[in-house]
Amino acid sequence: MNKFIDLHMHSMYSDDGEFTPTQLVEKCHAAKITIMAIADHNSVKAIDEAKKAAKEYGIHYIHATEIDCTYNGINLHVLGYGIDHKNPIFNELEENILKQELACSEEKLKLTNQLSFALDKSQLDALSANGVYTGEMFAEALLNDSRYQDHPLLKPYRENGERSDNPYVNFYWDYYAQGKPCYTEVVFPSLKETIKIINENGGVAVLAHPGNNLKGQFEVFDEMIKAGIQGVEAFSNYHDEDTVNYFLKKGREHHLLITCGSDYHGKTKPAIELGETRCIIDEHEIEAQLREYQLL
Repeated sequence: MNKFIDLHMHSMYSDDGEFTPTQLVEKCHAAKITIMAIADHNSVKAIDEAKKAAKEYGIHYIHATEIDCTYNGINLHVLGYGIDHKNPIFNELEENILKQELACSEEKLKLTNQLSFALDKSQLDALSANGVYTGEMFAEALLNDSRYQDHPLLKPYRENGERSDNPYVNFYWDYYAQGKPCYTEVVFPSLKETIKIINENGGVAVLAHPGNNLKGQFEVFDEMIKAGIQGVEAFSNYHDEDTVNYFLKKGREHHLLITCGSDYHGKTKPAIELGETRCIIDEHEIEAQLREYQLL
């Protein structure tokens, strides 16, 4: 089955992304991806550069962003496709979240060191371009610090460890995600507000990797459909076969836009390759839906 669509990847404009927008387009071309979208966290800065580069390679480029939001206490990621990225509201959203993340970074460092580490700010500053410290950066700093070569908390993330497939992001999920020891709260817009922002700017609101954010409570997705979610990323690198089939079935039942995305970041998720979306249907079906939603 041909794999030529990847609608979820991150550039350097995401705090945990590695490559420039142009480099991502070049990588997509090499991977024979012909329909792509860069969905940076709460940012639209990659769009103009990526769109120009994609045109040179004959790649269909879809405007996108990935907005952090909340629904009844659950942190979610919602993808906005086909948005008018020139609206200042997207820069305002990014600036608001950046301000909060900078404050949270100091608290993350304090909480991390309470786990029996002694990281210094300079170690994180060497990895951060803007002063925001992500969970993945803490993992990178700790795993490359010779003082902690044999530290028991890091053993699962080292070579052959049970969490070593994507060590940096797995460390984030285990220690910095919602409900974990080093979690720091950022006030994100609500799901309702996020859908409104996307729709008012000509976009389609799609729930990203629901198997991750709704783990153990998939039934909440039905409420989100009623709240206005228009699509679901049924095909994600994070989804096992049962999860793929669950959200594919839901998407078809409710006539939602069904999408596929790798969530490629580069070094923070080394086990993920571009185009690796766990898609089990003919991607021409997805292409047809994208045309139906006027995204192509």
